Amino acid sequence: MSDGTVIVGASHAGVQCAASLRDMGYDGAVTLIGDDPAPPYHRPPLSKGFMAGTMSAEGLVLRSDAFFREAAIRFRPGTCVARIDRDARRVVLADGSALSYDHLVLATGTRPRRWPGDGLPADAHMLRTMDDACRLRAHLARTDAPVVVIGGGYVGLELAATLCSSRSITVVEGASRLLMRGASPALAGLIARRHMAAGTHVLTDVTVMGFVPDGPGRTRVVLSNGRSLPAGPVIVGIGVVPNQELAAAAGLPCADGVLVDATCRTEDASIFAIGDCARFPMPRLGGTMRLECVQNAHDQARIAAAAIAGRPGLYDAVPWFWSDQLGSKFQTAGIVPTDGLCITRGDPEGGKGAFFHYVGDALRAVETIDAPALHMQARRLIGTGINPSHNQASDAGFDLRSLQSRAT
Repeated sequence: MSDGTVIVGASHAGVQCAASLRDMGYDGAVTLIGDDPAPPYHRPPLSKGFMAGTMSAEGLVLRSDAFFREAAIRFRPGTCVARIDRDARRVVLADGSALSYDHLVLATGTRPRRWPGDGLPADAHMLRTMDDACRLRAHLARTDAPVVVIGGGYVGLELAATLCSSRSITVVEGASRLLMRGASPALAGLIARRHMAAGTHVLTDVTVMGFVPDGPGRTRVVLSNGRSLPAGPVIVGIGVVPNQELAAAAGLPCADGVLVDATCRTEDASIFAIGDCARFPMPRLGGTMRLECVQNAHDQARIAAAAIAGRPGLYDAVPWFWSDQLGSKFQTAGIVPTDGLCITRGDPEGGKGAFFHYVGDALRAVETIDAPALHMQARRLIGTGINPSHNQASDAGFDLRSLQSRAT
C-alpha cells in the first residue's frame, strides 16, 4: 500500500506543506519525517528571544501534537532517511525500514558551513538547531568573558545585538563590509553603525588565522592584521550549505541546491524540493536562485502542496525577509541588485526610512527600516511591476499607494 505523500524535513517548509495538503482537501496519507527529536519549532527566535531568555522552548513550537493527530498527519521525529529508492518509490530509513510514496517532498533545509581550517576550539558554537542554542545559552551562563562572532551575516549580527548589553562582543568579517549577501552597502553600513553605537566592536576586511588557548575556558582569536582577541565563547557564522545529499545520491540534479521548476518539482515528476534546500527559477532575475528565509519556505510549501492536491500553480512570489536587531526591524522586499541605483527615502539613519534599488527605471528591491507599511507597499509594487519614478521614491510625502490605485 502506498504511503501517499512523504515529506522529509520537519522544517518551516515541511510542516507548512503537510498543513497545506490538508487545507487543500488532500485525503491521501501524509507522513512528515524529522531528524530532530524535538517537535518542529520556529528557528528565527533562536538568535533573539530564546537566546535572551524571553521566549521558552514551548513558545517556539510550530504545531502541537494535537494538530498532527487531528489533521491525520503521521509525524515521525528523530528519524533519519538514509536514501531514496526512486525506482521503487520509497525512502529507506536509517534503521533499514522503508516508506513508499506517491509523492515525495524534500524539505531538508541547510546546515552551517564548517570552519575550513584546524584548531577551532572544542567548545566553539554554531547556531542552527535548538540544541545549538541551548548549548550556547549554557556556555554564556557560565562566563562573562568576551564573545567573538566570526561572520557578519544576519544570524551573527542578531546574536551580537542580543548579547551586547551584557558583555563585550566583537564581530569579525573577512569581507569589506557586513552582510555582503544579505543587504545593500547602504543598509549594511547603517546596521554596522547601529551595532558600534551599541558597543559592539565591528572588524571588517580581516580574517581569522587561528586560535590559541588562553587559560581555562579562554581562547585568543588570532587575526590576519596581527591582532588577537580574547574570547570565552566563539561563535562561527560563516554561512550555510544546502542539505542536498539525499537528492544527489538519488541522481537528481543539484547545484548549490536541488534543482526544481516553477511548481517546485524536480526532474523526477513524483519528487518536489522546497525551502532553503531548493534552487528554483527566478524570471525576475533571469536565472535561478536559492533563498534562505521563512516566507520563501512557506510559499514554496503551498505551491508543492497545490501540485500534489491537483491544483497546480507557479511559484512567482516576491522574495522578502526581515531581521530584528537593536530594537529595529529591517525588512527587504525583492532581491537587491549588485549594480544599480540606490535612492534614499525618509530618514533611515535617524528613524523610519528606506532604500529603493533600481536597475535603470525598474524597481528591483526596497529595504525598509522600521517602516512595515512601506514594506508592504513595496512588495505590492514589485509584484505588480509598477515602477515609481526616482523622484517619487525619494519623496517621503508622495503616497506610493496612488500608483497602484491608478494601475487598477
